Amino acid sequence: MPVATASTQVAATSTPGTGVSDASRPGGNPTARDTIDWKPCPQDTSADCGTLRLPVDWARPSGERFDLAVARRRATDPDRRVGVLLVNPGGPGASGVDFAVADAPAYFSTGVQERFDIIGFDPRGIGRSRPVVCSGELLDRRPSSYPRDQAAFDQLASFNRALQDDCRQHSGPIADHADTLAVVRDMEAIRRALGEERINYFGHSYGTLIGEQYAEQYGDRIRSMALTANIDHSIGLRDFLVSSATAAEDSFHEFVKWCESNPSCALHGRDVTAVWDGLLNRADRGEITDPENPGRLLDAHTITLSAFQTFYGPNRSGLASYVAALDAQRPARQQRTRPARPETSPGASPETPPETSPAERQRTKAEPFHAVFCQDWRFRPKDYQEFARLTEAELRAAPHMRGAPRVHDAVAGCVGRPDEVNNPQHRLRITEAPRILMLHSRHDPANHFSWASDVHRQTRGTTVLLPYEGAGHSVYGRSACTRGAVDAYLTELSIPSAGSGCPPAG
Repeated sequence: MPVATASTQVAATSTPGTGVSDASRPGGNPTARDTIDWKPCPQDTSADCGTLRLPVDWARPSGERFDLAVARRRATDPDRRVGVLLVNPGGPGASGVDFAVADAPAYFSTGVQERFDIIGFDPRGIGRSRPVVCSGELLDRRPSSYPRDQAAFDQLASFNRALQDDCRQHSGPIADHADTLAVVRDMEAIRRALGEERINYFGHSYGTLIGEQYAEQYGDRIRSMALTANIDHSIGLRDFLVSSATAAEDSFHEFVKWCESNPSCALHGRDVTAVWDGLLNRADRGEITDPENPGRLLDAHTITLSAFQTFYGPNRSGLASYVAALDAQRPARQQRTRPARPETSPGASPETPPETSPAERQRTKAEPFHAVFCQDWRFRPKDYQEFARLTEAELRAAPHMRGAPRVHDAVAGCVGRPDEVNNPQHRLRITEAPRILMLHSRHDPANHFSWASDVHRQTRGTTVLLPYEGAGHSVYGRSACTRGAVDAYLTELSIPSAGSGCPPAG
């Protein structure tokens, strides 16, 4: 059930539109629909941008509304147009508008661009869609996500509650209604506003959760759906942390194997694992400085998080050079400033949008991740002992990566928040959707391959899983095999044969 909102929330001036209330009820048939006010996008006039006014709380469709930002790139061959392709690049926190306007022309093949109007949108609470913003001063005081005792755990819980209240005060009630199930209802409203009987959808990483839950609620409104780097929304807290840590550790070992066999690796010929472990130990002793800011020390968590981010590519050459440079440092003589802290929100957070005032931009920062994540997952460690046991399980699963650096921070951000969530975990139940194509890297650093296989088992009659046997988080453009499989499916509804897969790219 939705979380109650504070009396200090920012009020929005809006006039309820017509025909969107039925989108809160799966299977509803509205008699009228809102429209999107398309205009050339300011950043690229070859694309169209607009907004769609929707309820903040779908349980109260006549209540306060917000403007959902939407972008469109029209099919480049109108005579062969199939329909619309809604896209979400993940996060939570990434901008679908930016993806459609700036990235889609290079990301998707010519064949996809010829046949589909590509539609991106900023999910509620993100980017230009009433972003969740919070006090920058408060965010700078975020405590460690690795509490060492009950008192530190209590401090973390108190901070998270204070941050939730602060974000609500600066953002309004959208901060309590940024969950994926609400985004699914927004996406159905987009379909109706576009006048399309059925949509096509491409979702990556966290965008797969949007696709999965849309297929649950509105399966008969789908023509095709391709999902890459899949999320399993049925998983419990311990499995979520341990499987995430296992994925990160697997990518580390893949990096070590690459260095051992590739002379171009800056660590080739050395014991890479020993160099890495020694580097983290030196960081624990305060001996490693930030190359970009020598006055700051790097802690081990910052280094592992930097490595983890390179696994997304993977950019193994860059990681090897980074590790070699840090390892070559002389011990720092003294700590002139506190250790550099990583961005603790696992998703990419866009900057505060330009429509906010300069004064507001100076004192607030876009911080949508936990507003989404903590309403999608009932992850609430109750005390220090429980959290310490979970952390120990992470470390056992990933001794060299020291757990799951990003996911640990994600869970820590939910400590102390209310137990009730808008969109709790459950096994996926899809009954009316057509065949859905899933792709997943065997060595994905963030989303363990078991997540995809478990989703496939839950929906075996509906989904087809195509493994990519290589590494990295992105899958679609990895090879001719992965791109060709998605393109043939989206354009011709051609499904890969059971048991097939794509080999690693060279």
